[in-house]
Amino acid sequence: MASTQTIPAPDVQAVSGGIDQKSLRRIVMASVAGNALEWYDFFLYSTAAALVFGELFFPKGTDPLIGTLAAFAGFAVGFAARPFGGVLFGHIGDRYGRKGALVWTLSIMGGATFLIGLLPTYAQAGLWAPALLLVLRVLQGVASGGEWGGGVLMISESAPPEKRGMYASWSQIGVGGGFVLSAAVFFLVQKLPHDTFMSWGWRVPFLLSIVIFGVGVYIRSRLPESTEFSKAAAAGKTTHTPVLEAIRRHPKELLIAMGLRVAENGGSYIFLAFSLVYGKFIGVPSSVMLAGVMVSMTVELGMMLVWGRLSDRIGRKPVYMIGAVGLIVIALPFFWLIDTKVPGLIWLAFLLANGVCHGAMIGTQPSLMGELFSTEVRYSGMALGHEIASVFAGGLSPLVATALLAKYHAAWPVALMLMTMGAITVVALLCARETAHRTAR
Repeated sequence: MASTQTIPAPDVQAVSGGIDQKSLRRIVMASVAGNALEWYDFFLYSTAAALVFGELFFPKGTDPLIGTLAAFAGFAVGFAARPFGGVLFGHIGDRYGRKGALVWTLSIMGGATFLIGLLPTYAQAGLWAPALLLVLRVLQGVASGGEWGGGVLMISESAPPEKRGMYASWSQIGVGGGFVLSAAVFFLVQKLPHDTFMSWGWRVPFLLSIVIFGVGVYIRSRLPESTEFSKAAAAGKTTHTPVLEAIRRHPKELLIAMGLRVAENGGSYIFLAFSLVYGKFIGVPSSVMLAGVMVSMTVELGMMLVWGRLSDRIGRKPVYMIGAVGLIVIALPFFWLIDTKVPGLIWLAFLLANGVCHGAMIGTQPSLMGELFSTEVRYSGMALGHEIASVFAGGLSPLVATALLAKYHAAWPVALMLMTMGAITVVALLCARETAHRTAR
């Protein structure tokens, strides 16, 4: 086995000395663009699941929520595949480099998303339609499982430590940008006549991914390798089994990383996917809900940088705690504001939920998680913690929330679920040590 010696995090001079400011800006912008294109593909399913997949791909019976439940079950299957992608691409990224792993994730994601746009519906192919949809969703899950950690590390491992929170938060701009892009495209195609939209209009966002795939692969193939990984590889400080080493050497950090994800990931899919179902259930036009999602996510893109920079100044834990506690506080008011059916109040609900609560967590998450693990197992450790939690948090939250709505015909059980997720993340933060302004392992 190659050496598994722990690599101390380089000091400010070591990191910034290996890359100039111009090159760092190029890495940041190229990584953001690549992330946005990747997550555009992944988020398309969540929007389509809330709006059209239940009707087109699954037998819905007498209750329209049953078809939506089935579509969100497929959504959860994609999340179940993400840890496998995290293990696979974490191994590739820690052994051979972050850049190569990211080219593969985008290739798999782009191909699967394009093929979803070509699938026959349930009326055309019967049970083959949902079966093929689930297979392609699994491929999307595998690709996304390896995407996040690598996308973060391409930036954070080249950034100076005293500004790592701010620079690392740029990676989340790509994630948020992908969602805004997917929501915007769906918003536009929904302007088509209803029959046209249900016939072929919904396919357009998926088919566009073939263009996105080409652009994304071109961008990523031209990126340099991350600075810290390049130094570790040059020194021979890598391991043949990074996933096993991450589990053996960082068990507490893995559990903390999972706990950090619960409120952030679970809450985000309640706000971004289930909220569309709830709005439709109480009679709010989908255009109003989608506009709220797009506006709030656009605001959140800027807030991520603010929260990330604040974490460099006051610490990662205090900023993340703002988001987790805020989620608990906003849980019930979020649905009360939607219940008013007043567009301005609905958009306020999304702004509070996404810009403040989710923004504080997701803007701080890349630097906080990355600083929990040592360089030679960092990709694998981040991918495991991030993706295992996503199965139970993001993958199941829209499904469970829709089931609760179908049973109780009210939002308060979903609000209680949000509060519980927030409390879990608060406990994880209390168990974590502050990582800002300290050398990593």
